[in-house]
Amino acid sequence: MDLVPKVGFWIKNGLLTLSLGVVWSSFAVGVHAAEADHSGEPGRELHQPSESGHPIPGLSFRVFVERGAEGAAGGALGEAEANAALQTVRNTLSYLNQQRQDYPRFDEAVSKGMLERVIVQPVVRNQEGKAFPFLVVRTVDPGRVRLLISASLMKKNGYLGQADRFTPVLAREFQWVVSKAETTPKPKAVLIDRDLKHAPIRSDKDIRSLSGEDRVQLLQQLFETYLRTVDDFRSLEGQSYYKVGSTNLVSPSQPDSTTKFYDIRVREALQKIVREPVFLERTPRAVTSLLNGVIWNVTFVNIGQRDWATRTRVLPTDKAVMVGQPGKLIQPAAILVNLHRTAAPDDPFYADTKQLPMGALSTDQLALVIAKEIQHNIVEKSQTGHVAQDALTAPE
Repeated sequence: MDLVPKVGFWIKNGLLTLSLGVVWSSFAVGVHAAEADHSGEPGRELHQPSESGHPIPGLSFRVFVERGAEGAAGGALGEAEANAALQTVRNTLSYLNQQRQDYPRFDEAVSKGMLERVIVQPVVRNQEGKAFPFLVVRTVDPGRVRLLISASLMKKNGYLGQADRFTPVLAREFQWVVSKAETTPKPKAVLIDRDLKHAPIRSDKDIRSLSGEDRVQLLQQLFETYLRTVDDFRSLEGQSYYKVGSTNLVSPSQPDSTTKFYDIRVREALQKIVREPVFLERTPRAVTSLLNGVIWNVTFVNIGQRDWATRTRVLPTDKAVMVGQPGKLIQPAAILVNLHRTAAPDDPFYADTKQLPMGALSTDQLALVIAKEIQHNIVEKSQTGHVAQDALTAPE
């Protein structure tokens, strides 16, 4: 569905006009106190706002604005900017509410009362101090969360006063609202043995100097010691798998058939990446990261609570591992491919997938997807380690 023209038409016809007759006042929200740690436990008690918030017809939660203070790390919002951010957020939420059938994550969050409030702030940062356009934080009330929105990044990205453009962006954030509000226990990871000491990792310079077949041989050695191609949470157990190039699903003959099927597919794709010169030329980070220890897991997963097709997850600093001899300290990354998801238009591999589910891709297509995911994301994610929105490999 072409959402932008539809939203724009709706806005132009005056259906998003909301009164802003509420007096502005500032309040402090303890963002870092509100954030849960990665175990899923709620943070310390949140500060309560001094204003009643701005209502949205048909929704139980309200929108609050934290103006900030001059000289603070995030700066302060001017009145015009604060009004523009508030109006845009309210208009967008109103549209999402009117079109809930088109936005299942939003509908689920609203229907189940998961969202306690929305807070527009000058800058939104996670516990590591990294700025984000959005952040979902748990409250002390199980099953309830708050959505923080960065006014500065709304302005930077040209969303102020542009509810039609902001709609798909905000709608995607509700997958995190649903996930963070979920109270069911997480699945437990299966312990995977690795021979860290004897993993034959190589320098980037050495990797580039090797022939394609030598790189494949090195990859095989890493498969035996370090690099894993199965999901730690066994999320594919008992699941159906796709025929290549088709949306048709095939029931597994054994509970682990799908796990084994995609284990082989991933290994074939990784061999293609390290062997063929075109990957070293166009996605060099993918080739080197697979052989220098930066990546220790590439796997298909089945995470229905997530709308992304691929993700790069990096262990935090305190979980870094010593790899090889004499030993190199690494924060290893996992590359996840979400079995049933299709690529989004802004994914770097969108054109390569032909709108097929990730699990239906050919080996050639899968190699391109994995290589481009690594090439575009491994540096940024490796510099930041865990990010609040991607903290957990499995759904919460």
